[in-house]
Formats: sequence, structure tokens, C-alpha cells
Amino acid sequence: MAIADLYTSSEHRRNLAHFAALATLASIDGEISSEEKSMLDRFASKLDITEAEYKEVMKRENKYPIDPPHNSERRLERLYDLFRIIFSDHHIDEEEMLLLKKYAIGLGFTGEQADKVIEKSVAIFSGKIEFDDYIYLLKH
Repeated sequence: MAIADLYTSSEHRRNLAHFAALATLASIDGEISSEEKSMLDRFASKLDITEAEYKEVMKRENKYPIDPPHNSERRLERLYDLFRIIFSDHHIDEEEMLLLKKYAIGLGFTGEQADKVIEKSVAIFSGKIEFDDYIYLLKH
């Protein structure tokens, strides 16, 4: 089954695409550890991923790469979406930080750029701002 077949609404489509990319990142080093599984379970809950979608994404033969956008604003938009998801519980833990860095690099940021964007984003997301303000703050 193609991952696109699982999508319903455009918001759910983005959530499922994020989840699929995160699951692929978590499994990149082989088996998914219990900590990674726990984190994926939390993301699935935050993203409203159904049990059927979760099972489909987690099949060993299914790997969903991050499809990096070609411009920086689209990359920031994807990272912004993920930060909104992570901060939905007003908390970010170490595993989420590591996954964020992997995701940012997968989106096309260098390691150094990823660190800077994540550091600024964590500071920004400690309060709640709109996407346009987020873009402005990260670019300046």
C-alpha cells in the first residue's frame, strides 16, 4: 500500500508524512529501541495517527524518506510544523531534540544550521507565535 493511500485531509496528510519520516529516521540505525518506540508512540498520539496507519508505516519494508523542499521557507515550514507537534504538550525531551536535529539535517540544513535553528526555535516555542513571526525571527 502506498503511503499516499492512507492520507485523508491535507492536515492529516502532512501529519502522516511527518510521522512516516520520523519513523524512518528512528529506524535508520537498524532496530527501533524501546525509547524510540515510546517516542514514536507519543508522536503518533500527537499527530492523530490511527493504529492502521501506524502499523502500515512501521512495516519493515516501508521506508519513507524526508522529501526536502528546495527553498528555505518551505524547509522552515516543515520544521515549524514539527515544533508545533512537539510543543503541543509544552515539553521537549532529549530524544525529541535528537530527532529534531536528524529531521532538520534531512530537510537540508547543515549540522551547524540545524543547531542554530533548533536553538532559536526552542526559545521561540517556549512562547506561542505565528508562522510569519517564526520565519522573521529565524531569518534575522
